[in-house]
Amino acid sequence: MGTATFEPTVHFTSTTAAEIHVRGEVDEVFASTEQTLRHRVIEAIRQLAASAGEPVTAMVVQGDVRWPLIVHPDGTFIEATALAETEDGEPASAPRAVRDAGEADVRSTDAAAPASVVESATVPASEPAPASEPAPAPASAPAPETAPVAAPAPIPAPSPQPEPSPQPAPSPQPEPAPMLRSDATRRESALRDPAQRARPTVEDLLNSRTDRAKPRATEGWQGAVRRATGGAISPRPGKAEQSRLDRERAVQRRLDGPRTIVILNPKGGAHKTTSTLLLAATFGTQRGGATLAWDNNETRGTLGWRAQNAPHHRTAVDLLEHLDQFTEPTQASLAALDTYVRTQVDARFDVLASDEDAAASSTIDAAAFDRLHGVLSRYYRLLIVDTGNNMRASNWVAAVAAADQLVIVSTVREDTAASAAWLLDGLREKGFDQKIDEAVTILAAPSAKPDRKLAERLERHFAQVTADVVHVPFDAALVDGGPIDFEALSPETRDAWLSVAASIAQRL
Repeated sequence: MGTATFEPTVHFTSTTAAEIHVRGEVDEVFASTEQTLRHRVIEAIRQLAASAGEPVTAMVVQGDVRWPLIVHPDGTFIEATALAETEDGEPASAPRAVRDAGEADVRSTDAAAPASVVESATVPASEPAPASEPAPAPASAPAPETAPVAAPAPIPAPSPQPEPSPQPAPSPQPEPAPMLRSDATRRESALRDPAQRARPTVEDLLNSRTDRAKPRATEGWQGAVRRATGGAISPRPGKAEQSRLDRERAVQRRLDGPRTIVILNPKGGAHKTTSTLLLAATFGTQRGGATLAWDNNETRGTLGWRAQNAPHHRTAVDLLEHLDQFTEPTQASLAALDTYVRTQVDARFDVLASDEDAAASSTIDAAAFDRLHGVLSRYYRLLIVDTGNNMRASNWVAAVAAADQLVIVSTVREDTAASAAWLLDGLREKGFDQKIDEAVTILAAPSAKPDRKLAERLERHFAQVTADVVHVPFDAALVDGGPIDFEALSPETRDAWLSVAASIAQRL
C-alpha cells in the first residue's frame, strides 16, 4: 500500500496552535496544552488517511526545521525525525516528535535510529519483525534486549521454574520498534492501565468548539462565492475584510476594569467634539454599550448639541447636585442615571452634556470632576471625555490625570497642529511624559482635498512624539454642525474610525 498522492503540511505556530495546509485549504487546530495539540494534529491527519483509504505523508514544520510524518487510517503512525532538515535542505538535529511526551523519543544520535527511521518511512508500521522471531536468533547483536525475553516466556512447558513466571508480564513486548508507537498503541496501554488514560477536562470541551471554526467571508468575491454555493464553498475572507475583523476583535477585547479616554487640543474647532462622538459610537456599536461620551467643559460645550435629541436637558451640573443618591448601592440604579444622560439608541452609547444654561454661573472644577468620575466609573466600562480649550482649568488637568489613554486631535491645518504640538510640550513639562508616549494622534482632513504634503509633515512630527498616528477622512455628513447621523457616514469614515478605536483599544 502506498501513501496518498496529496501531501499535507503541518505548521506548529505555537505550543497550543497549528495549521494544517492541504489542497490549498488551511485548517487551524487549537488546544489548551501542547500534548493535546499534538494528539489533535495526528487525529486530523488520520482522518485524511481514512478518507483516502491509504496512509498519508505529512510534512511537519516547526520553526525552520521540517520532517516527514506518515499516518495510517487505523491511527498508527511513523515519524521520521531523524530525516529532519532545514529550509535549505541541510540536515538538522532531530526535533521533538509529535507523539506523546511520555512515549519513547526518536533521536538521530541513536546508532540504529537513522536506518530504522528511513526504513519505517517506506514500510508499513505493522511489520515489527523482531517481535515474532526472538527465539530463532538468540545470539544476534541485540542480545542484551532479547536475553530476558528468550525461551522462558514463549515456552512455558518446563514448569520447574515458578520464579520466572512473574517475568512473562514484559514478555509480550511490542518494543522492538519503540519509535513506531502511535495513538493506537497508546490507547491499548490506556485500556490496560486506567491511570494512563487521558481524561478530557471542561476546558478541552469548550476549546473544541473553535477547533474547526473558520471566519466566513461576507464581502468581495469570496462572500459572493459562499452565498452562491450556499456555504458549500466557503473561501477565507479577503485581505480587506480580514483587516476589518482583526480591528473589530481589538476593539472588543476584554477589559479588566473601567477605562477613561481623554480627547485633547486647546484650540477650538480642532475636531474634538466630533472625535468624541464618533469614537463613542464606534466603541458602543462594537462592544454593545456601557460607553459614555462626557463633555467635561468647565462652562459650556457643544457635545450635547451634536448628540441625538433626548427627552430631557439635564447636564453634568444637574447630576452633580444629585450625585449622593448614586453613591449608595441600595439607592443607585442605571435606570435612575438615564434621567441625566442622553441615550444614543442606534449607536449604543450615552452622552453627559455640560452646562447649557447661558445665565448660569456655576462651573465644574477638579473636585467636581473627580466626584463625577468616581461614580460614573461604576456604571460604564468606557468613559470618553471631551475637554474644553482652557488647559489651565482645574477640571481639564484632573481629566488628564485620570486618563488611561490620551487622544490628541488635530485637523490637517498649521494652526490646529501647532496648538496640539504646544499642548504636548506643556504636558511633558507637567510630568505626563508616559501618557504622552502612549498617546494616539488623530489627523482629520478638513476638506475633500486636504494638503497631502502638510499631512505627511504632520504625521512625521506626531509619530515621533506619540505612539500612533491615524488619519480620518473628510465626510460631508459632518459639515453642518448639527446632530450626527451615524448612518449617513460614508463607509470610508466608519472604517477609519474603526482603525482609531482599534489603536486606542490595544493600549487600554
